[in-house]
Order: sequence, then structure tokens, then C-alpha cells
Amino acid sequence: MTNRMPKRRAVTVGGALALVAALVGVIGAGPGAAAPKSAAIPAPKGLPAFYSVPQPLPTVAGKLVKSQKIAVTGLDGTLYRVMYMSESVTNHPVVVTGVIAVPNGTPPAGGFPVVTWGHGTNGMADICAPSLAPDSAVPEANALLDQGWVVTASDYQGEGTPGLMPYLAGVSAARNTIDIVRAARQLPAAHASNRYVVWGHSEGGQTAMFALHIGAAYAPALKLQGVVAGAPPSQFSLIYKFLKSSPYRYYLLMAAGGLNAAYGNKAAPLDEVLTPLGLKYVADLDKGCSGYLAQQLDNIPTTNLVKADPFTVPAWKKVLQANDPQNFTTASAAPLLMIQGGSDEQIPVVSTQILATHLCNIDQDLERWIYPGQSHAGVIGPSTDDMIHWIADRFAGVANPDQYMPTGLSDIAVTVCPS
Repeated sequence: MTNRMPKRRAVTVGGALALVAALVGVIGAGPGAAAPKSAAIPAPKGLPAFYSVPQPLPTVAGKLVKSQKIAVTGLDGTLYRVMYMSESVTNHPVVVTGVIAVPNGTPPAGGFPVVTWGHGTNGMADICAPSLAPDSAVPEANALLDQGWVVTASDYQGEGTPGLMPYLAGVSAARNTIDIVRAARQLPAAHASNRYVVWGHSEGGQTAMFALHIGAAYAPALKLQGVVAGAPPSQFSLIYKFLKSSPYRYYLLMAAGGLNAAYGNKAAPLDEVLTPLGLKYVADLDKGCSGYLAQQLDNIPTTNLVKADPFTVPAWKKVLQANDPQNFTTASAAPLLMIQGGSDEQIPVVSTQILATHLCNIDQDLERWIYPGQSHAGVIGPSTDDMIHWIADRFAGVANPDQYMPTGLSDIAVTVCPS
């Protein structure tokens, strides 16, 4: 589920010691003594000082913690690296980083509409955080900015900030992706409106699906106008079987480590699905990005790492089903566009067909565009103009389902839910 983005790591020993020292100082203070401010958690090794985490943190989701203007050559706007608050899948405050790109020109009444991007699989280490390479953090960024849209892009919890990234925990990534829109509205220079569209691809496609699912209830002050989900993973049992013998089989280890980080050892026990060798390699998730993981696991058969099909383990079956869009039971009022390459090598095309059928059956407003001959990530280019047209229609208030037909390639297969 790859796209082109960078990744994170756990709290450092130095950071932990600093926090302990601050706590000891508070405990040791005499009556009436002022409690010292807690020390910041240092930035992960190799990351700029911006990634240090102030203490104490606010606890309100969407609260902007800090921002930094970044010079990006050739960008049709101004870019800010940001740190803000969000919520974990278990409803705890978490700090997250990302970027906000502001278009050139005068904002319209009410502010610039916002497109918030969910990045694809790039790894699970701090060094993979897309905000570290802001010039490539969002594909086709200028095409979006030139429409007069603010663009936000979350690194997701754990990329660039403490803790292991909760890979494939859909609610977590969706909250991160929505909360950066809230943060943008607190950045005076952004002039961001409360109207937004979510666009994500691959892992970000699942993020987009969960933003569709939770957006209205999670952020009622924002107005979700639509969602674009590129190659969203679903049918996890099918994908599990598909990936076991695939070059992307390291995704299985990422999913195990990420969901364990999200839900904990009781709800997602690693030793029930991974062999001792697999457990050993979990530590590598925090050491490098996707290319590193692919290289480390290249010659190791899946059977040497995976002890049991997770769908035969009750705890894991429950967690996986909770993160599969196939199990949505209610439709969102916001319309959904699904995009995928017809030759996708990572997400079986049939899986999005099954998902689209299910969503139509629960009355979701949905369109699905399959671009012939395009690969998993290769579909982004030829679909961009079509997607932008669809998003512009959402911001313009065009009726749903949209009558627009994609033109990025000939023979695009179009599915629309029966009326």
C-alpha cells in the first residue's frame, strides 16, 4: 500500500529521563514552592528541533501546538510545518505533526476550502514523516493550491512523534487527518474555512474511508463535503492471503506491530500471530522506512514470521474487522469517490468492487473509477484532473451523484450506485 512519503520512533531514553527529572523536582518542592515547567521531549534522533514535544501539552483535539514556515522552491503558495493535538483510537490525547500549504491570493469570504491528504504506506519510523520532506509531502500539491484550496497533510500519530505508528488503525489516522484541518483554522495565515474534502491513497485510502465514517460525529463544527479514497484497503482476509506471497508481505508485519501499538497487548497480542522470529523483527519497524523493511525481510518466507492466520485468532479477528471499511453499517451524508488502477499490484481490484457493492447496499452515495492498465501508485497521475474536477464540484455545491464522467484515460470503468 505504498505511496511516496517518508517516517518515526519511540520516546528516547534522554526524553524519558528529562521527564522523570521534572517529576522528581515537583515532588521534592517544599510547601508553597512553584512547580517547575516540565522539560520538552527531545526530537527523535536525526530530526530537526521542531520535532521536540513541549510539556505540558494541551489535551484538546485539533489544538495547534506550534508552527514553522518552510521555504519550498516552486510551490504555488506558502508552506508551514505544524505540530497539533489529536486523539488515539483508544481516545487518549496524542501529539501529531504534519504540513499546511496555503495558496497564493486573497481568501474568499469564509476562507479557503481545505483538502486534507492521507498519505500511503511509507514505513513506521520517525525518519519517514512526510513533513520532513515538505516539497514532496503531497502529490500534485500545486494542482490543488492553484484551485484556491488550503492543503493539509498529517504525518499520522507516531511518525515524527513519540510511540510506534498505529498502522491500519483507521479511526486513529482519520482523526489525525481531520484534526489537522482544525489546526489549520487556528493558523492565522491559512485563512482556512470549515469546509473540507478528504483525499487519501492506499493506507491513506483507508484513512479517507474512516474519515467518511466518523467525520460528521467527530468534528461537527467542520463541514465534510466529500471523500476521495484511492485504492482503499478492505476485505482484509482476502488481502492477507494475497500479500503472504507478495513482495509487499512486510505489510503484514507492519499491520501486526501497528495494530498492537494502537490497541495494546490484550486486544492485539503479538505472540498469538507472530513466531519468535517475527516478534524479533517488530523492532525493525521503528528503524527505517518501507525500503528498509522490504530489504530486511526480502529473503524470509512469511511462514517463518507469521504463526497463525489472524482471522483464526478471535482477538485479532475482532481488531481487523473493526478496521475494515467492509464492516461499515451506516452511510455518510458526504459523497464518496473511489479511484483505483486496473492493474493494481498491491490491492486486488476485486476488493474495491466488493466494497463498493456493500456500500451501495447501505445507501452510500458512491462513484468508483477504475483506470485501465494503471498500477497502485501509477493511477494518481492520470486521475488527478478528474479528481480535482469532482472535488471542485463538491465545494461548488453540485448535486450528488455527480454527472461528471472522468476523462483522464479512455475506457475508464465507472460504477455508480443504483438510484
